[in-house]
Amino acid sequence: MASAAGVIPTDREAFVARFGSVVEHSPWVADQAFDDGPFGSAAEVHAAMATRLMAAPREAQLTVLNAHPELAAERAIPRESLTAESRSEQAGAGLDRLSDERRVALAAQLDAYRRRFGFPFIVCVREHGSSALEGLVHERVVNDPEAELATALAEVSAIAYHRIVDLVEGEA
Repeated sequence: MASAAGVIPTDREAFVARFGSVVEHSPWVADQAFDDGPFGSAAEVHAAMATRLMAAPREAQLTVLNAHPELAAERAIPRESLTAESRSEQAGAGLDRLSDERRVALAAQLDAYRRRFGFPFIVCVREHGSSALEGLVHERVVNDPEAELATALAEVSAIAYHRIVDLVEGEA
């Protein structure tokens, strides 16, 4: 079995090919994080990527947030347009098995959230089950816009962490 460091590429092109999808449709995060290497663990890769994301200009951060799919998105977005990671994570949280009633209620909350903040509600579904989503949206929709931007970016970081661990430890 290889060490975790043994599966973390040491050249930029391979690194971006490996980690470019962990932040939804935003390979620039991995490209910039590469400059902080070499990396010996998934945690080090994540720290570099999170630092780059948090230090990015607001416009770039908003682009990252808007690259994320709506939760339970089959109502609005063709399933094929979701990344494999998003499909798997949403299915793992049971979002593909919501009742019609829950799907409609959640969709209304998600629409209100998007209208308020200008980006989709983002949550690391691996850390919260589908039963918690309505409560989380309800809690966060009243946040100050700056606080919610920080919360959404922290959720992107949590999603990225799990995806990085899957890539590194899944092959170590």
